[in-house]
Amino acid sequence: MASRPSAAKKPPAKKAAAPKKAPAKKATAAKAPAKKAPAKKAAAKPAPKPAPNPTGGVYKLARAVWLGLAHAVGATFRGIGRGAKGLDPAHRKDGLALLLLGLALIVAAGTWSQLRGPVGDLVELLVTGAFGRLDLLVPLLLGGMAVRFIRHPEQQEANGRIVIGLSALVIGVLGQVHIACGAPGRGEGTEAIRDAGGLIGWAASRPLIFTMGEVLAVPLLVLLTVFGLLVVTATPVNAIPQRLRLLGQKLGIIQPDPAAVEFMDGAEDDARYDEQWREALPASPRGRRRQQAAPDPYDPEKAEEEALTKRRRPRRTSARPEMEPSLDAIDVAAAAAAALDGAVMHGMPPSPIVADLTQGVTVERPEPTPTPVPSARIREAAPAPAPAPEAPRAESSVPDLTKSAPEAPRDLPPRAEQLQLSGDITYALPSLDLLERGGPGKSRSAANDAVVASLSNVFAEFKVDADVTGFTRGPTVTRYEVELGPAVKVEKITALAKNIAYAVASPDVRIISPIPGKSAVGIEIPNTDREMVNVGDVLRLADAAEDDHPMLVALGKDVEGGYVMANIAKMPHILVAGATGSGKSSCINCLITSIMVRATPEDVRLVLVDPKRVELTAYEGIPHLITPIITNPKRAAEALQWVVREMDLRYDDLAAYGFRHIDDFNEAVRNGKVTPPLGSERELQPYPYLLVIVDELADLMMVAPRDVEDSIVRITQLARAAGIHLVLATQRPSVDVVTGLIKANVPSRLAFATSSLADSRVILDQPGAEKLIGKGDGLFLPMGANKPTRMQGAFVTEAEIAAVVQHCKDQMAPVFREDVTVGTKQKKEIDEEIGDDLDLLCQAAELVVSTQFGSTSMLQRKLRVGFAKAGRLMDLMESRNIVGPSEGSKARDVLVKPDELDGVLAGIRGEAHP
Repeated sequence: MASRPSAAKKPPAKKAAAPKKAPAKKATAAKAPAKKAPAKKAAAKPAPKPAPNPTGGVYKLARAVWLGLAHAVGATFRGIGRGAKGLDPAHRKDGLALLLLGLALIVAAGTWSQLRGPVGDLVELLVTGAFGRLDLLVPLLLGGMAVRFIRHPEQQEANGRIVIGLSALVIGVLGQVHIACGAPGRGEGTEAIRDAGGLIGWAASRPLIFTMGEVLAVPLLVLLTVFGLLVVTATPVNAIPQRLRLLGQKLGIIQPDPAAVEFMDGAEDDARYDEQWREALPASPRGRRRQQAAPDPYDPEKAEEEALTKRRRPRRTSARPEMEPSLDAIDVAAAAAAALDGAVMHGMPPSPIVADLTQGVTVERPEPTPTPVPSARIREAAPAPAPAPEAPRAESSVPDLTKSAPEAPRDLPPRAEQLQLSGDITYALPSLDLLERGGPGKSRSAANDAVVASLSNVFAEFKVDADVTGFTRGPTVTRYEVELGPAVKVEKITALAKNIAYAVASPDVRIISPIPGKSAVGIEIPNTDREMVNVGDVLRLADAAEDDHPMLVALGKDVEGGYVMANIAKMPHILVAGATGSGKSSCINCLITSIMVRATPEDVRLVLVDPKRVELTAYEGIPHLITPIITNPKRAAEALQWVVREMDLRYDDLAAYGFRHIDDFNEAVRNGKVTPPLGSERELQPYPYLLVIVDELADLMMVAPRDVEDSIVRITQLARAAGIHLVLATQRPSVDVVTGLIKANVPSRLAFATSSLADSRVILDQPGAEKLIGKGDGLFLPMGANKPTRMQGAFVTEAEIAAVVQHCKDQMAPVFREDVTVGTKQKKEIDEEIGDDLDLLCQAAELVVSTQFGSTSMLQRKLRVGFAKAGRLMDLMESRNIVGPSEGSKARDVLVKPDELDGVLAGIRGEAHP
């Protein structure tokens, strides 16, 4: 009995001794609820839970409905805000202007006509309560701001200045009005405040009166009013006398002083220049280093151009009376030269006044500056595009403008002067007013910002360390400049071509790696808002630059926003190719129109070949033609052979008189330095440039491929120094049309949109033309260039062509050469050789043309004649261009189609064409 209790007590003792801390924790945990339990019971007794109330469920339902409506309204307004960001900036400015105009109408209805209703009460409460007696002027103020936004949407930088100035002006005037009306306080009622300066006048004047009295309050408010007026009119204090003097001169109160006028003009010019200089400051030091232009390297083409201009004769004589230059004219000319530099820098032609004032100033086209965009590497800049650096001015312009007296009058007349041709014929060039003017091109739009965001998103998603640092917008495409981070391969950008095309929703994405002359990768993406390029704008820029070379033609506008012009005399031959509808015919029309506008028939003569018979009919009868427009492919081959003979004659004269270029020979003839040999009845005359334009080369290559190819190759090889140049156009750029010999001798290429990569390689020897988007979008690869230039071809309407052609026809009738095609005398001599074989020859011709197989053995079998007779018949048909030359044992090519058989037989018999 005694041992059992001891055995029972031992195990609890061991358990309590083994874990020493566990019982303590359990004890504390057991004690804590024991202490807090009475408190909970005591708190629960005075506030028992209420019974379920149906009103709480209604509250929750109403709250949920209200929050749902709030979220829906918020999402709607956020969507509208995002849509507003996608609008064009011009539409946003117009919307703000129209909003201000609508508010002006509402306020005018409420203040002037005492509009009744909730709107009238609200206008009276806000406008009349705030402005007091001057509430009638509020609609005029709002209307003036709306008109300013409509007329000058581009002057965004002045908005903050005008807001500050108007605020100071309104506060100062209303404070003075309030003091003049007795300075009523709040104790006298709101009606008394409304009859004075309103709440604004009370808030402006009451603190001043309370602190320093009316004696000092009025002068301070007057100073505030004057400050606001000066800020609104952008007039510094030191310029107030000059502005008052100018106002008096405009009103006729003060007589103008020449010295003062010159000083004021100079001060205004300095202020304007200072403002432009401040606006042209870059946003960051890195951007400033990026925008610094590298020194221009030696350009052999520019050196050749300068050498040609030295040899070129002055073609025009001024029709204006000679005037002695004065200091005022020199100052005006200097200012006009600066304006001309700015116009050329932005790619727009200057006004006619500036063009007249800047005669003799050589204009150089500067390097375009891309529009900067915000990125992770560049500080946040303003959304406006950074202006381009100042255009370099020619070295000869400053000395010419600052000389006190000119050495000799310069022959730089306007376009409308009369030009003396050989004989008593005068010829006036068409005015550029016959060609339409285009609007200024955009430098940035909302679509460009969306593309920049898409490109940045693609780089971030694929983890490529690259940023879009700027872009240059052209009329058709925009080139975005992408700078890579350290140790990033260019191949990472080119490998994302399809992803970039997917992100910007455009399949026609072209990547240039790198951009020539820059350490950046270019991505060319078509614009959703394309612009039209008028040929008149390009020619006006060339006219303002005083480049009077007759072979200068307008091509279009490049991706950097600058106009593209080319001198055909330096190409010296060009191949224009592209698919149907890509803009090839428009390019040919621009070339011919440029020649008609800039050159006289004495300077340039044309040979137009139009196998289609409808493309060049608008130019029929212009005096520049040396022969009627050729539509027959056989006659075209004869015309090309005549061009070869003309080239040989010109080279004979160059060799006989010791000249290397036709320009040198023409200058010597005009100066009387070259005379014909004694006993010769020949009269030496200057040779005009001869421009041969073939609208469709494929048709010529199908009719007489060997003759056409031989003539073209010989012309392109030798005709540069003889002043003969060739323009070949085709819509089928295949290897059988544009052969290897033709490509090797035609160095300049202009490719429009093609249907395949193979066609692009035939034209440019490289891919790229298959990604063009058509309608004038092309790649121009001049002679000596490594990479083609993306450009939008110029466009000339049929009405403009008709106006220019009619002007040329009114000036002079065309004088054709009779030896361009085969004459009738040569045919009669050949006809006499037929003799008694006329019927047999007609049978042979009918047999060969109908079967389209020219074989001597076939004539032996079919006509039952001997080998000698069959060979003679084949030679007679070859002399009449019925069959081609012999090629050994092969059959001869038949050059006449079956539908032309009647005309061939009539020609053999000596009859008229049926």
